[in-house]
Parts: sequence; C-alpha cells; structure tokens
Amino acid sequence: QVQLVESGGGLVQPGESLRLSCKATRAISSTFNPSTMSWYRQAPGMQRELVAAITGGGITNSADSVKDRFTISRDNARKMVYLQMNSLKPEDTGVYYCAMKASWGTDYWGQGTQVTVSS
Repeated sequence: QVQLVESGGGLVQPGESLRLSCKATRAISSTFNPSTMSWYRQAPGMQRELVAAITGGGITNSADSVKDRFTISRDNARKMVYLQMNSLKPEDTGVYYCAMKASWGTDYWGQGTQVTVSS
C-alpha cells in the first residue's frame, strides 16, 4: 500500500518562501514513475483545490492563482515530489496535501502539512 508523507510546512511571513516535500513510501519504481503527482490545498471552510500537478512524463500544470510563484517537480529516483512556493501570500494559507494517481487509476493521499502565511 502506497503511503505519502508530506513535510516542509510552517509559518512564514508574506513574501517569503517554503518548499514542501512528499515521499512515496512503500512504492516501487514501476508504480511511482508513471504516476501523476499533485499538490492540493484546503483553506478553512473551503473546498480542497488543485494547486499543481506533474505527470510521469514531467508535464506540469498549476492553478492560475499560483502560476509564476509555485513550481512542482519530482525526483523519481528518490520517489519524491516537491512544491517550491515563492512570494507567499496570506491567501496561500491552508493544509497542503500530496496526492498520487497511479497508472491504473487508484488515488492515494497524504495526511497534509499546514502552511500559514501571516505577518
């Protein structure tokens, strides 16, 4: 059973940066490498929303609200996915979740990591 473990959240001031990491434990390369990895976030009282995604082939997309500020990347050898977040804003506050969509369609989710942007 694939497990996703996020890290890197915290409290920062507006304009600062954070890098989130997600490790896919108990995943073999043939499972991880072709999967689409994503970051979602959920603000208090709001629905969970897609922040950014990266396919097994390295194609990325991101929400309009984070374009030019956030960058998603992956390291297949380490079974890791990252979210580099720059120029953070208070509206970026929320719980950030790592997600994997395996090639056969199953979705896996991490437990989430809290990001708080406040002065």
